[in-house]
Amino acid sequence: MAEKLRSGAMPTLEMVAAQAGVSRATVSRVVNGSPKVSADVATIVQAAIEELNYVPNRAARSLVSRKTQAIAMVVPESAAKVFDDPFFAAVVQGVALYLEDTDYTLNMIIESGAASHKTRRYLLGGNVDGALVVSHHTGDHSYSELSRTLPVVFGGRPLSDVGGDNYYVDVDNFAGACTAVEHLIASGRTKLATIAGPQDMPPGVDRLSAFHATLGKHGLTSDLVEVGDFSPPSGAEAMRRLLARGEPIDGIFAANDQMAIGAYSAIREAGLSVPADIAVVGFDDDNYGSTATPPLTTVRQPSVEMGRRMAEMIVGLIENRPVDTVTTLDTELVIRDSA
Repeated sequence: MAEKLRSGAMPTLEMVAAQAGVSRATVSRVVNGSPKVSADVATIVQAAIEELNYVPNRAARSLVSRKTQAIAMVVPESAAKVFDDPFFAAVVQGVALYLEDTDYTLNMIIESGAASHKTRRYLLGGNVDGALVVSHHTGDHSYSELSRTLPVVFGGRPLSDVGGDNYYVDVDNFAGACTAVEHLIASGRTKLATIAGPQDMPPGVDRLSAFHATLGKHGLTSDLVEVGDFSPPSGAEAMRRLLARGEPIDGIFAANDQMAIGAYSAIREAGLSVPADIAVVGFDDDNYGSTATPPLTTVRQPSVEMGRRMAEMIVGLIENRPVDTVTTLDTELVIRDSA
């Protein structure tokens, strides 16, 4: 046996069986964790596996178990947006941290709308055991439909409902946005405007709803609403449109930090300053806000923890363990110098 290995041959199931003095079937049962093998025999087989440095053939095992040990993360956004937005990096970090201690690998799919059919074909082609979907839009019905045949976990509440349970991990966007607007009002700002996120995405919808609800609670109203796409340029353009209306504004709630920093530039272009003329509060607490001048007051969402919880949930679904359908994480107001 040792001679064969010295000659460069890869150790096989048969070699392990011969080394341990058991049948090939017994080795296979040990490799696959079968309870039908006695502890003493399993110990002998495991010692042979370690001595020969045998690595189980995952492809062969997947034919039997129908498991690929792979999980896809699908982000239906452009590559430029994914790599520019720290939110995605934080979620991926959380997923990867959880999967480190499992046998699962992560495949990331950045998908433009034109390639959605290719993504669906890949996901349903037996290439992965489950999918994580982040940054989904109202029109992404196919992902909810996929959950009928493939375990799917969403990052954020799906806006579409095609029946059955939608498993997702979200932050309390409504409560978080309420704290942002409450802070602006508590600091004496009453002429408030908002740069809302896309209204085909749950965070955009929930944070705008919270803006109006909090104003109403204090007897205030505002139709100073412009919508961006969560990017800095869209925040700058939205701020320019708000200022062009000619109505007084002394406070801005931006639905994410990137748009808040975009608003900074438009405010300065208009000869105004933050926070003396206009206070600004964002949402995320990413490096855009923490390194801005002035540092941005914002709502911290636990993005890394969101990724970790998503990974925990999808592995639980794949392995038929009981999991909660919905996990909602709390946010926290981080007060800095912009409001």
